[in-house]
Amino acid sequence: MIRKHMFLDLFFPNRCLHCNMIIDADFLTCTLCFEKIQFTHFDYFGENILKEICKTLFPIENAYALLQFEKESVSQKIIHELKYKSREKTGHIIANWITKRIDFKNEKPDLIASIPLHKKKLKERGYNQLHLFAETLSEFYSIPFDHEIITKVHYSKAQALKDKKHRLKTENIFSANKNISGKHILLVDDVFTTGNTMSAAVWEILTMGNNKVSILVMAIDK
Repeated sequence: MIRKHMFLDLFFPNRCLHCNMIIDADFLTCTLCFEKIQFTHFDYFGENILKEICKTLFPIENAYALLQFEKESVSQKIIHELKYKSREKTGHIIANWITKRIDFKNEKPDLIASIPLHKKKLKERGYNQLHLFAETLSEFYSIPFDHEIITKVHYSKAQALKDKKHRLKTENIFSANKNISGKHILLVDDVFTTGNTMSAAVWEILTMGNNKVSILVMAIDK
């Protein structure tokens, strides 16, 4: 196994996804390009633009986005590396960035859940880009995770490939799989755009029972 990794590092070295410089296998960018990443510096427990938007869509406890998602930015490249270039371990790296910024203290959620992919999309991509991300957070914070609370029943093309008009058509795209009640659920996703997909998922969770929801996303596109 060690020889295999040495071979891959020698002939297929890991490169900074922004400037293409050869970097350590566990990094996404070089040191200089890391400084160009647009972190939001949100306070998970405080007020921020994401929480304000969510309040207009559904009942919310806390809301947090790690990155500012902008066209041609380093943050966009990071998310696209995860979603469209089969680099699932990017989710693990992003989760580690979050663990350095959020301390749940005595207000830990009871459960971590992720926005599901439709089974056809899952087959096409080969993995759900949120699973390793959620599982890394789960292990660090000692919060159980469940990827099967809700199911996506409506197949659609990637949000990044839609125009704004079609992004709004998200009604009835999820269905509940379990009867969970009286829990504070941390729902995670990659990019928050219009908020309609997140809203549909949150309302499905809320209808299960007397639940509370907080959301955590990798990036906000606002």
